[in-house]
Amino acid sequence: MYTDLVISIFLGFAIVAAIMPFAIPELHKLKFGQEVRDDGPQSHLKKQGTPTMGGIVFIIAIIVVGIIYGGRYPKIIPVLLLTVGFGIVGFVDDYLKVVKHQSEGFNPKQKFACQFVFTLIFAVYLYNSPVYPNVMRIPFTGIELDLGWFYVPALIFIVLGTDNGANFTDGIDGLASSVTAVIAFFIAFVSMKTGEGALTPIAGAVFGSLLGFLVYNCHPAKIFMGDTGSLALGGFVAAAAFEMGIPLFIPIFALIYLVEVLSVIIQVTYFKATHGKRVFRMAPIHHHYELGGWSETKVVTVFTIITILLCLVSALGM
Repeated sequence: MYTDLVISIFLGFAIVAAIMPFAIPELHKLKFGQEVRDDGPQSHLKKQGTPTMGGIVFIIAIIVVGIIYGGRYPKIIPVLLLTVGFGIVGFVDDYLKVVKHQSEGFNPKQKFACQFVFTLIFAVYLYNSPVYPNVMRIPFTGIELDLGWFYVPALIFIVLGTDNGANFTDGIDGLASSVTAVIAFFIAFVSMKTGEGALTPIAGAVFGSLLGFLVYNCHPAKIFMGDTGSLALGGFVAAAAFEMGIPLFIPIFALIYLVEVLSVIIQVTYFKATHGKRVFRMAPIHHHYELGGWSETKVVTVFTIITILLCLVSALGM
């Protein structure tokens, strides 16, 4: 089990490290450059044109590891499929941004509909599969909550919330990569301790591939993951949590995701209710800290440290 974890980490890292030097110039040639928000921080305008869709590279690494270990660890297949499914949604979204030369690809309803379809398929599969108990462990209690048929709508709500939280977290060089790498390692740890290592290889692949991606994605980033990567990562985190029966732990170990998405909801709601007033300098909340004087590196460091500490708290809550 530990050997498989180490191998999957190194495989994920090696595949990304091998592909990325070719992927970056190729994406440049294809003119797959990032479209930066006009209303975003002024310091981000210089990132205009930086290659995006880099998530394709670490998704390839995750797929390769999934194929290698899928026979011995069949529970990684549903997680892999939801990860790739959300990655496809993100890829189309990114592609539309590039084609239309604007910061929005899908409109919100189209994006939500695509995410909903993949989530519904995953929910129905888990609910009807005898392999999964369909219970949710309540943190710090040892109690397992059985929601019956309400499990499906609860899953859809939590998966979509987690996925969009991961998507909003991707807005600063290395932020989504760093935070999710920590979460992936935590998932690998929990899988080994409580689930007989069922998801260890894919969690290891995500961790290793994100370390490889961070070599090129840390500030100043040479490539962005785009929605291709962030939606795929959110799908992985949510799917893995449900398979292990710990979705109620997501607000703890993935608190950064939650805060990011809540900051957007609060900002938009308050802005509309007050006809133009704001709670934050800018949302998602990482931009609030940027405009408050924090460097991108400081935001990433602080948010990653918080995630490490919350993963430790979650481990205690098991």
